Amino acid sequence: MIVLPYDRLYERDHKLSLLLDVGAMLAREVQLDTLLVALGSRIANAMRAERATVYLVDASTGELRSRVADLPEIDEIRLPARTGIAGFVADKGEIVNVADASRDARYFSGVDRETGYTTRTILAAPIRDKQRAIRGVVQVLNKRDGTFTAEDETFLLTLAAQVAQAFESTTLRPEHRATRGVNVRGPINHIVGASDALRRVYDLVERASAVDATVLLRGATGTGKGLFARAIHANCGRREAPLVVLDCTTLPSALVESELFGHERGAFTGAERRVEGKVELAEGGTLFLDEIGELPPSAQSKLLRFLQDRTFERVGGRQTLRADVRVIAATHRDLEAMITRGEFREDLFYRLRVVEIPLPTLRERGADEIVSLARHFVETYARRYERGAMELSPRALTALVAHDWPGNVRELEHTVERAVVLASGATLECEHLGLTPSGRVPGKDDAAMRIANAVTIPLGLSLEDVEQRYVEATLDAHGGNRTRAAESLGVGRNTLKRKVKRSG
Repeated sequence: MIVLPYDRLYERDHKLSLLLDVGAMLAREVQLDTLLVALGSRIANAMRAERATVYLVDASTGELRSRVADLPEIDEIRLPARTGIAGFVADKGEIVNVADASRDARYFSGVDRETGYTTRTILAAPIRDKQRAIRGVVQVLNKRDGTFTAEDETFLLTLAAQVAQAFESTTLRPEHRATRGVNVRGPINHIVGASDALRRVYDLVERASAVDATVLLRGATGTGKGLFARAIHANCGRREAPLVVLDCTTLPSALVESELFGHERGAFTGAERRVEGKVELAEGGTLFLDEIGELPPSAQSKLLRFLQDRTFERVGGRQTLRADVRVIAATHRDLEAMITRGEFREDLFYRLRVVEIPLPTLRERGADEIVSLARHFVETYARRYERGAMELSPRALTALVAHDWPGNVRELEHTVERAVVLASGATLECEHLGLTPSGRVPGKDDAAMRIANAVTIPLGLSLEDVEQRYVEATLDAHGGNRTRAAESLGVGRNTLKRKVKRSG
C-alpha cells in the first residue's frame, strides 16, 4: 500500500475539486473579471503555485488579456500577440514548462518589472475547444516546492480542456465564425450586450452588488429582469447563500402569503404540516420577487413589515420570526399609476426602490445588439439541437432589425429557437423566423389592424377598463388563442390569463 505525503494528498484533492468545480464556476452570471480572478486563485491553490492567470485571446486584436488573481500591483495584463511564454503558447498551441524563466529567450520580463515580482518557473497550457481552436492560455508561476512536474502538465492540459468546454456555455464563446480567440460580449457572464443603454445598467448592477440594499428592477416583458436579478446576487456578498425566486403572477392571491412566509399545520384546509416560506428558505441569501406589482394588498402589508424590521409570522402562527434576507423585486407595471388607483402601497414602493434599475427595451439597445443577440441564440440552439453550424441570411438579419420586438429579448430568443428547429438547411431565412423582410409578422399585423379598428373606447372609462376591453378584443381577434393573443400584446400567458380571469 502506497501512502502519499500530506502535501501530495492536499494537492491531489484540490486538483480533483477544481476539475469538478470549473463548470459550476463558469455557469454563474458573474462579472467576467471576478470570474477570471476567482478561477486563477483556485488554480494557483490547487497546483501549489504562487500565482496563476487565465488569459483570453481577443478575437479582434489577437492580444492576450486577463484580470489576475493575487496581483494588487496592476488591474489587468495585456500582452501583444506572440509576446512572452503565454503568447508563444497561444500562437503555437503547445504546452510549455520552464524550469528557469531567466534563461528562456521567450520569457517576457515586462510584467515583472512593473510589479516587482520575480518569476522563476512557468507552466502554461493552451485553452483549446473541441475544434482545436485556441481560445486562451492558463499559466501558473513559481511552484512552491520546486519545479512543475509531468503530472502538473497533464493536469493543466486537462483543466484547460475543462475551461474551454465551460466557455461554450458562456458569453465567452467565440464570435460568429471566429476560428481563434473569444469575443467578450459584455462585462457580465451570460448577459450579451455592450450598448450604451446596457452599460448604464451594468454600472447600476455593479453598484447594487457592492451594497446590501433592496433593489427594484423595472422594465417591459422580456427585458431580462430575472437575469439581472441573478447577476446582482452572484456578484454580492451573499453569493454563497441561496437565491430564492417567487413569481407573484403564478399563485392565487390566497396562497401568496403562505408561499412568502410559510404556514403552520392546520392554518387552513389541507395544511397537514408546517411549511417554511420563501423568506425562510432564502436565509442569508437573496429573495427575488418577480412581478411585484401582482402582489395582493394583504401580502403587501406583510412584506412592508418584513422590509422594515426583517420580522414575520407564518400563516396561522403566533411566533415572530426573523430572517436575514436581501430582497430584489421586479415589475413591468406602472407602480406609480397603481399607487394613484390605490392598488399598490406607496410606502412599500419607496421601501423597494432603494436602488432602482430601469432596463432598456431591445429596440432601445440598438440594431447591433439585435444582430449580436440573434447570432448568440442561433449558436446556442444549434448546439442544443445538434444542428451543426448555422447562420442568418442577410435578408433575415434585415427582418430582425426591422421588427419592433414587443416581447423584447425573450421574443427574439423564442423566434430564433423556432427558426433553428424548423430550418432544413444551415441558413435561416425570413420564413423560418416567421417575418417578412420588412420585419412584419405575416397575418399578425393584419390582425392587429382589425383590433385597432374594432375596439371602441368611450371617454370616462378607467385605465383598467380600457386595458380590459383591448385585451378582450385582442383575444377575440385571435380566435380565443391565448398564446397568440399574449404574443400580440407582448405579455406572458400567465399575465393574459390573470387579466381575462379578472374580467370574468
